[in-house]
Amino acid sequence: MRLVLIFLAVLIAGCGDKVQQSPYKTGELVILTRVGSTTYSLDETGGASGFDYDLARLLAQELKLKSRIVVAANDYDIMLRLKGGEGHLAAAWLTAVDDAQIRSSTPYFQSQNVLITHEASLPLTGIEQLAHKTIHVVAGSRQEKALLAVKDKVPDLIIAADPNRNDLDLMEGVAMQRYEATLVNNAEFDIGSNYYPELQDSLGVGPARAIVWLFAPGVDPELITRANAFLEHLEKSGEMDRLKDRYFGHVQRLTQADSVRFIERMRSVLPQYRALFHAAQARTGIDWRLLAALAYQESQWEPLATSPTGVRGMMMLTADTADHLGVSNRLDPSQSIRAGALYLSDLRDTLPPGVGEPDRLWLALAAYNLGMGHLNAARHIAITKKTDPDSWYEMKKVLPLLAQAQYYSRLKSGRGRGGEAVTMVENIRIYTDILNRHEGPYRPLDRIAETTAFYKTRLEQNPSETLSNQ
Repeated sequence: MRLVLIFLAVLIAGCGDKVQQSPYKTGELVILTRVGSTTYSLDETGGASGFDYDLARLLAQELKLKSRIVVAANDYDIMLRLKGGEGHLAAAWLTAVDDAQIRSSTPYFQSQNVLITHEASLPLTGIEQLAHKTIHVVAGSRQEKALLAVKDKVPDLIIAADPNRNDLDLMEGVAMQRYEATLVNNAEFDIGSNYYPELQDSLGVGPARAIVWLFAPGVDPELITRANAFLEHLEKSGEMDRLKDRYFGHVQRLTQADSVRFIERMRSVLPQYRALFHAAQARTGIDWRLLAALAYQESQWEPLATSPTGVRGMMMLTADTADHLGVSNRLDPSQSIRAGALYLSDLRDTLPPGVGEPDRLWLALAAYNLGMGHLNAARHIAITKKTDPDSWYEMKKVLPLLAQAQYYSRLKSGRGRGGEAVTMVENIRIYTDILNRHEGPYRPLDRIAETTAFYKTRLEQNPSETLSNQ
C-alpha cells in the first residue's frame, strides 16, 4: 500500500508546472513551502506571512525577480515537487538531505525535534521510555521520519501520522489530553506553549540540525551562489536578526503562570467586553484582538483599574487624553475602549509616512505607554546613534536609554520609562498571538450577510411574515 501511495504522489508531483529554465531567464523565482507557524500562513484577509516566506521573498527582491509561492502538503510533498522541478528552491524550515542531487544553502537557523507531553505526564529521560507510547506527528513531516528512526531502536513505539492537522493542532490535542504526545520542532513549541501552557517539552529527539534552503536538481548554480551570499549578508548586516525578532523575538516572554492567567481571563472575563472591542475595530480598523490585548496589558480587563499616577479605566487613560476624546467617565468600559482605540489609531497616524507595518503599530503602542513626545525623543536618539528610528527591532534597544541621565538630560521631554514601554509592547504582541489562536476575527459584513440570509429564508418559508413582525 505504501508503494502505491508513493507512486501516486510521484505521479501527482510530475503533473505540476516545471521550472527547468533559470529564474534569470523567466524573471520569476518559484518557491516551495508549506503551511506552518515558522513557514507560511494566511490571515483572515488573505495576507501571507511567515519567517521562511518573508526570507525567500527578500531573496527574490534582492535578485530583482518576481516570486511565486507553491504551497505543498508537507515536507515529503516538498521533496517530491522539488525533484519534479516544480520549484527552484524550498523554504520550509528544512534540513539538509542525503541526496547528491539536492544542494543546501548556508544555514540560517538551528532547530531540534522535541517530544511534547501534558504537564500531568511523568517526565521522560530517554527514548527507551517511548515503548508502547503513541506519538502523533504531521504525516510526511521530518518528525515522522525521525520517529521511524527511533522505532528501529524502540519497536513498540506507536506512530500516529496525521495528514489533516498541523503542529499547533497536534499540540492542542496534547493540551486537551486527547493525544499522549507529539513531536514538533522547538521553534513550534516556543510558539505553541503560549497558546497551551499545559504543555511541556519532555525530551529532545535527535541532535539540533541546521535549517537551510534546498535547491532543485539542475538549478542554475548562480542562484545557489547568490542565495548563499544573500544569507551571509543578512547575517552580517543584522537584517536576519530583525526578521527573527519579528517572528520569534516575543514568544518566550511569558511565564507559564502568565499564560495560564491570561487564557483563564480570556474565557471568563473577555466575553463580557467582546462586543465593545468589535465596535472599536469597526470604528478604527484595528483588529479587535490587538485592542483586547492592549486592554489586558493595561488593566487585565478591569474597568475600575486605577494606577498611582492617576490613569484610570480598562484602557488606562490619562485625564487629558480622556477629555480630548470626549470621555465623561473613564471607568465606563464602553467609553474607555472606544477612546483607547481612537487614541492608538491617532498615534499610529501621527508617525511619519515612511514607517511600515508592523513596526508602525508597535511604535504606536510604545507611544500609547510613553507619549508621542518621549517616542520622538527616542527616535531622535536613534538617529544620532545611526540607528533606524522606523524599526521596532532597533527602537527596542534605544527606548531604555530614555531612563539614562546622559540621554534624557539633553531632551526637552525629560526622563522616560522606555524599558517599560518595550515590555508592554512585547507582551501585547504575544497576547495578540494567543487571542488570534483562540478567538476568531470580527467580520461585520459577514454578520450582515448571515442576518440577511436568515430573514430571506424566513420570508421564503412564511410569505405572510414581514420584518416588522421581528
